[in-house]
Amino acid sequence: MPSPKQNRLDKIEDLKNQLFSKNYKAKIDHGEVFSPSPQIAVSDSWVKPASDNIVLPRKDSNSSVFKKFFIFSIIFFVLAISYAAYMFFAKGNTVSSENVEIAVVGNTFAAGGEELSLVVEIINKNNVPLELVDLIVEFPKGSTGDLAEDTERLRESLGTIPSGAVRSENIKMTLFGEQGSVRPVKISIEYRVEGSNAIFVKEKLHEVSINSTPLNILVTGPSSSTPNQDILLNIKSSLNATKPAENLMLRVEYPSGFQFVSAKPAPSFGSNIWELGSLAPGAEPVISISGRMLDVFDGEEKTFRISGGSQSSVDKTLIDVVFNSAVHTVSIRRPLIEADLFLNGENKTEHAVGARSAISGEIRWSNNLETKINDLSIRAKISGNLIDRKTIDGGRGFYNSSEDVIIWDKNYSSAFKEVSPGQSGSVSFSLASLPLFSAASGLASAPSITIEVSISGKQSTDGSGQQDLSTQESSVIKIISDVGLATSALHYSGAFTNTGPIPPKAERETTYTISWALSNTANNISKAKVVATLPSWVEFVEEISPSNSDLVYDKLSREVLWSIGSIPKGTGITAAPKQVSFKVKLKPSLSQVGSAPVLINEAILTGHDDFANVDIRVNKSSLNTRLLNDPALPLSGDTVVE
Repeated sequence: MPSPKQNRLDKIEDLKNQLFSKNYKAKIDHGEVFSPSPQIAVSDSWVKPASDNIVLPRKDSNSSVFKKFFIFSIIFFVLAISYAAYMFFAKGNTVSSENVEIAVVGNTFAAGGEELSLVVEIINKNNVPLELVDLIVEFPKGSTGDLAEDTERLRESLGTIPSGAVRSENIKMTLFGEQGSVRPVKISIEYRVEGSNAIFVKEKLHEVSINSTPLNILVTGPSSSTPNQDILLNIKSSLNATKPAENLMLRVEYPSGFQFVSAKPAPSFGSNIWELGSLAPGAEPVISISGRMLDVFDGEEKTFRISGGSQSSVDKTLIDVVFNSAVHTVSIRRPLIEADLFLNGENKTEHAVGARSAISGEIRWSNNLETKINDLSIRAKISGNLIDRKTIDGGRGFYNSSEDVIIWDKNYSSAFKEVSPGQSGSVSFSLASLPLFSAASGLASAPSITIEVSISGKQSTDGSGQQDLSTQESSVIKIISDVGLATSALHYSGAFTNTGPIPPKAERETTYTISWALSNTANNISKAKVVATLPSWVEFVEEISPSNSDLVYDKLSREVLWSIGSIPKGTGITAAPKQVSFKVKLKPSLSQVGSAPVLINEAILTGHDDFANVDIRVNKSSLNTRLLNDPALPLSGDTVVE
């Protein structure tokens, strides 16, 4: 019996024979026979249907979905063709900054003050070349690290960078800053493309860490201070390089309330600028600054800012490039017991008075504790080379002349035996200074008086013992140098031969010699000058002696100016005086008959006492035809006649 599989194969063979047989006829089934539809009568006018509900014929849902899909396919095809055409014809030629890359090859650290080399690679991934390309490198010029304030800028033209090309440029720079600080390097390229005037920019920021600085600055000083207390700052500079550095300088910015007293070495400019000059490796110059905190309050913090670098070639008082900087902060605290020294009503560390001046002193003390103080004692030590010891008066205190100390304690005031919390008071004294020059002692050098005040007491502790308390304060009184200006008008004597009638006649010319002479005692005077004006009836004659004197006359202001400069100490006393003479011409008017006309108005000498650190001023009255210093002048030779 044949198997089912065999039956299937036989049927397939029969179908193949029928299919390829010439006598095979396919049976065609025409389906249903179509018949014409019945005719429908249509009205000639619109007839409103009986109901507003119109039933629309139902659409085949399968056919609707197919049509939507077909329309969507056509729209998608059109959009795809459009996008492809745009990308090919337009987008392919568009320049994008995203297709421009900047790569930086080099160290991310550098030694401050030494040259740093970086390689900048510019990669153009656009389909068009970059034209008129400029490379710009910006980095901090000094040690501030702020690109907005202190910027060094390098610009280099690179020309054209073709599509797909890489351009490498080697740039060199010198960065400064404190060790461990980070310095930003901003790298930019500016470029154009063909057919456009627009400038495109691509930027990249490269940060470099400073691992060493060319100039080390070390500041030592107190971390805290009390008001009116002396402060000493030591600033040590050292070169951190293998080669010497030229034209170095140091600048210190003092906080408000700090009063500069002195410095070793002395500042090169003002009170806060030092020229270090050439600094060799291993050299460590130290600058010591002394001062005092005034007008400060408990809890304040005062910061000193120190900068070092190369000196500007334009302004010698400015730092051109800052190599390093440092800060030192001092906290202000109120002393437990306080003694403020006032001299002539002023609380300062440095005072200036004239020779033979009376000096009044007051010490204002207070207990700032919340507990009482026992055995309060105040001592004022007076020293110096210009004290008139016979004039020292300690008031209610005791003046010990063998030690030049005034003492106020419980032995002289019972109030000092026990001082209550918050209690305050004052003690006073007075003295005077000696003259700057005497036949016995000669000319005083650095004339000054120093007063050192100390206050002490005992505070009871929780136990049975007592704690000692003390505070010190000092002040220096510097004596101002005696500067003299002698003026005289001459006719028969002096440096010149004068002409004209004596007594002077109206509408006739008579010449006179004006002489100025200077003297100075103990301190050097700087920036000295003498100024005077001529009245309208007097003319300046261009004759000056000595001829090299720096004396000029301004015709517009009618001012005579003698620029002296320095007046050394001892001028006119232990050394020759400084003097100048010049000639003037008087042509009196009839209205001046019977009078002695003024030849030159008031003369004013100004300058600066370098030791006392004060400005000086000397006024001398006007000179007229009464020639008081010319013994050859006849009687009534000063009055104008017709």
